[in-house]
Formats: sequence, C-alpha cells, structure tokens
Amino acid sequence: MAKLAFLGLGNMGLAMAENLLKAGHSLTVYNRTAAKAAPLQALGALVAATPAEAARGAEAAFTMVTDDEALLHLSTGPDGLLAGLAPGAVHVSCSTVGPGTTARLAEAHAVHGSQFVAAPVFGKPDAAAAAKLWVGLAGPADARRRVRPWLEPLGQGVYEFGDDPAAANVVKLCGNFMLGAAIEAMAEAFTLAEKSGVGRQPLYEFLVNTLFNCPVYHNYGRLIASKSYRPVGALPAVIRKDFRLVLDHAQQQAVPMPLAQLVHNRLTTTVARHETDVDWTAFARRVSEDAGLEA
Repeated sequence: MAKLAFLGLGNMGLAMAENLLKAGHSLTVYNRTAAKAAPLQALGALVAATPAEAARGAEAAFTMVTDDEALLHLSTGPDGLLAGLAPGAVHVSCSTVGPGTTARLAEAHAVHGSQFVAAPVFGKPDAAAAAKLWVGLAGPADARRRVRPWLEPLGQGVYEFGDDPAAANVVKLCGNFMLGAAIEAMAEAFTLAEKSGVGRQPLYEFLVNTLFNCPVYHNYGRLIASKSYRPVGALPAVIRKDFRLVLDHAQQQAVPMPLAQLVHNRLTTTVARHETDVDWTAFARRVSEDAGLEA
C-alpha cells in the first residue's frame, strides 16, 4: 500500500480521502479548517498542520479544493505542498480549475522535480462516498501509470486523455457545460408542458424511461420536475465559477458558446438572489419565472 496525502476536505474531498483509507493506504490529510479532518483521524489518518507537512514523504498528494486561487495557494504558497513534496512524487489535482492554472502548476512541478497530473472527477458527494465517481486523467504517461491504482478505489472508471494535464480540465469543463445544457433543456421542456396543461412529472417519467434513459436525466430531471432542488450536490456559486471557466477558455479558443453564456447568466441570477441552500440545478427556476409560473 502507498503513503499518500490528501489536501482539501470539503464534502467531496472528505469522501474521497475516506475511500483511500478504506483501500488500505497510509494517509496524511490537511484542511484549512482542521476540525473537518476529525472523521478521518478517527479512521487512522494523520493530520498535518500545513500543506507542506502533509506532502512530506508522500508518494502522491491529492488536492480537491474549490477554485484556481485556492489550488495555487495550497500548492505554491508559503508552506505549500511543493515545499514538502519529494522530487519524483506526484501531485494529483482533482479540482475543477482552468487549463491555464493546470499549465502553471505543471511547469512549477517540472522545475521542482516532481510530477503533476490532473484528475478532475464527475459526481456528487453521495457518489464520492459510494466510490462511484468518474475520473478524467491526463499527464505524463509514467505518472498516469503510477497514480491509476490510487484513483481506481475512488470511482467507477478512469479515462485517460494524454500527456498534457490541461486536457483533463478541458474535459471537465466540457462535461459540466453539457450538464448545464441538459438542465436548461429539461427546464424549458417541463415548463412548456406545465403551461400547456401537461404535468411535469408524467412528462419526466415518460422521457427518462424512453428517449433520455440515462443518469443525468433521471437524477437532475427528478429535481426539475418536482421543483425541489435538494439534496444539495454542488452550490450554484461553485458551478457559476465553473461556467466562468468554460466561457474564459472558449474565448481563448475563439469558440462561440451562447448556451454556456445563458446558463452562466441563470446561475448569476440564482447567486444574486442568495439561494445558498439548494442544488445548482435550482437555476431551472429562472425558466419557470420567465414563463410566469413562479413568483
């Protein structure tokens, strides 16, 4: 079994770190709010006071944080993981960040003599707890080979996207965009049905059992059909950040993405209304509001 580190113990990171412990690995953890590490400490994890301390002696250090700024600070700031990571060890970045941030970190690791791979994940916290995430992996081939056995206990499958770590972040942004597009499409369809006298629930049950029989339509569609946006998987503010990354990268690549802009605007309105206790799919409410069906 490997000696690993895990930094960032939010709802996703906590569950992922627990699954690494269950797989038998030795784990040192770090979180800015140290109290969040208590459940893992009870399972045998060591708790570090700084990112550098967590990474010291680890074969690989996993990170799962909210945004680009947090990842850069955790990695390269004072007492960051680079200060403790041994040459030849691997940083496995599971966060949803921009490809440019990943490129910066890959360069910093190359200078340091360590390796860097991006391994962003798809799935909500309950999927993380059940080890049912989907993982996109990119980075140098030898580093991918090393980390793959440590990623497999976290999910249903690991898919590789080549030697450039930023490629995995592009995949993650594309996937999140497609999720948002599906939510917008379902919200518009269910609203049209409701305003035409057709129940949202019967339409949902028909569609997810015929033309759109897949997890995204089943799970998100259930929330949209019922207009009940709980349990909370990801907060609107977090996914709004992700769509900002989508739009920034699309602009850099000269790719018009009007639907991504629409979803970003929906999320912006949701955040502006201080809806902080609902899943990000709650932006579907904006569609009903536009149609005069919501106060």
